[in-house]
Amino acid sequence: MICVPILEKNSESVIKSANNAIKMGADILEFRIDGLDDPDPDEIKGLIKDINYPFIATNRTSKEGGSFDGSEEERIEILFEAAKYADFVDIELKTDENYRSKIIKVSKATIISYHDFKKTPSVTELLDIVKRESEIGDISKFAVMPENIQDTLVVLEVLSRVQNTIGISMGNIGKYTRVIAPLFGSPITFASLDKKSAPGQLDVTNTRNILDKLGNW
Repeated sequence: MICVPILEKNSESVIKSANNAIKMGADILEFRIDGLDDPDPDEIKGLIKDINYPFIATNRTSKEGGSFDGSEEERIEILFEAAKYADFVDIELKTDENYRSKIIKVSKATIISYHDFKKTPSVTELLDIVKRESEIGDISKFAVMPENIQDTLVVLEVLSRVQNTIGISMGNIGKYTRVIAPLFGSPITFASLDKKSAPGQLDVTNTRNILDKLGNW
C-alpha cells in the first residue's frame, strides 16, 4: 500500500490534502496529528470520520521526527482518542510501556515504529528491534539514516529476513528503498503529496508509476 502523510496546520487543509492524496492514488493516509497548530481530540475524530478513508493515526515528538510540543501525557491522550477511529495507530517503540499499552488496547491495529535520523544500526541490532516490535504490535517499522550505499543494503537485508515489517532507508541515498522495499515484503511505503514528512520521500505519482512498472516486470 502507498501511504501519504497528511501534515497540515488546520482542519480545512487536512481535508483538502487528504482528498488530493486520495485522487492521486493513495491507498491509505497517515494523519500526522503533530502537524496541527491546536490538536483537539473531538476535531480529530470528526476529521477521520468525515474523510472516511483508511487512516494511520500518528502523533510524533521532535525526537521522532515530529513537531508535537506538549507533554507526553497530552500527546498520548490525543492519540488515544484518535486510536478509537483510525484503522492503524503508529506508536513508537521508545514510548513508555504504560502509555504504549494504553494505546494498543483501544486500537484496531498497531504499527510499532523505530526511527534513527543519524545512522543505520547493524543488521543484528535492527533484527532485535523488529523482534521487539513484532512482540508488541501488528506491524513493525524502522526508518534509519544511511551514511553510504552499504547502509541501504542493511535495510534490505533485514527486510529479507523478517515479515510484516516496514523498512525505510531515509535521505537521498536511501530514496530507492522506498520503491524496492515492497519487493522485500514491506506492506506499506510512504510517498509525499506536496510536503515531505521524512527525508527522501518520493511523490505519490512517481511512487505509483514505479511500483506499477515493477509489478509488471
